[in-house]
Amino acid sequence: AADKIRLIPQDFFAELCEQIIQHLNHKIPGVNTAELCQRIQTSGIEINIGDLAKIANILSFLFSTAARNNLSTEELITTLGSAGSTLPKHAVQVIRHVWNEQGKAIAVSEDARNMATVGQFVDMKWKLGVAMSSDTCRSLKYPYVTVTLTVADPSGQITDKSFEMTIPQFKNFFRQFKEMASVLETV
Repeated sequence: AADKIRLIPQDFFAELCEQIIQHLNHKIPGVNTAELCQRIQTSGIEINIGDLAKIANILSFLFSTAARNNLSTEELITTLGSAGSTLPKHAVQVIRHVWNEQGKAIAVSEDARNMATVGQFVDMKWKLGVAMSSDTCRSLKYPYVTVTLTVADPSGQITDKSFEMTIPQFKNFFRQFKEMASVLETV
């Protein structure tokens, strides 16, 4: 991971660290590594999304463990150094700065930790389509609904999950949402 971190310019690494801290503070639902990876690649750095996601997971673990153990900035940097870390100097400087500025605000309550193991709903998009024909059937005229859910997994990675439903399946889906809404109104 240290080799991949060396590739990331300091400003992008700082942005990644700050997004992770914001996620751990429940200010944002997750870290959009796909968007950040695309911007890093546009700047001419060759890194893939899988490597960036691994780095984000490592940093998230680092910051959440440091918060759980109430580490000061110096204790965190000392621990990083004593672990035989071969992190580049710019990464250590960024970690020091971000932890010094925002680290103490990380909420590590038991409820927040339990909720973080599930993931978080971010957004939902849908569209109605009609399949007109296929290579095996000339006239389908089959309506369907495509739903795309944007979800932040427990580590904070934002991903899209898509699925299609027939109209009867969508009506059942809609009915269940209405039931949830009516239950929420009573709370």
